[in-house]
Amino acid sequence: MEVDSVRKQFDSKLVVSDVYLKCETNEIIGLLGRNGSGKSTLLKIIFGIVSAENKCIRIDGVVKNKVSQLLKEISYLHQESFIPNHFTVKKAISLSVSIEKIADFLEDTMIQSILDKKINYLSSGELRYLEIKLVLFNSSKFVLLDEPYNGLSPIMVEKVNQLIQDNSSKKGIVITDHDYENVIGISTQLLLMKEGKVHTVKNKMDLMERGYLSSRMV
Repeated sequence: MEVDSVRKQFDSKLVVSDVYLKCETNEIIGLLGRNGSGKSTLLKIIFGIVSAENKCIRIDGVVKNKVSQLLKEISYLHQESFIPNHFTVKKAISLSVSIEKIADFLEDTMIQSILDKKINYLSSGELRYLEIKLVLFNSSKFVLLDEPYNGLSPIMVEKVNQLIQDNSSKKGIVITDHDYENVIGISTQLLLMKEGKVHTVKNKMDLMERGYLSSRMV
């Protein structure tokens, strides 16, 4: 997946400025940046739910800029919950996961323990874990995860990291989250978004030099 020449302006503020991003299958790209740096906007533009003045998205070298084309190739985890509260977990799974993948999806003690619950009775961690797994089990080649660690306990974060790593063997994944330690730990490539532009970084020292981390955090 290549995302090229993305440009987005809100009123007179340039939020995303000529961004280029490339993600291969088997790759986990960590996208870091402070609040307001344009990370979520960029993911929404890639997915097609936010318009942009300019963008070019190529999947396997083929330009696919229409939303209908991108939905087949890219999955997106919203920051907010997307499963109706009145659904049971079992119903959410049956509507989201293909028949041939359901047995594999259910081979999970965490999922088995909540299978008969309604969505509104799940803890925030249980719900986030379910949503992440549903998105990762989509047939798309590429997955965009927006704040997946939000509200998760350390144990749940470990489970989510394992899910992401297991699925990265056949998918390309872009993850953005303020939990930079886990993003750094799980990613095969790191990018920093600052003032609408994307910069390649290698480690915490690079992040400090570019003003994302303070010296006491390195």
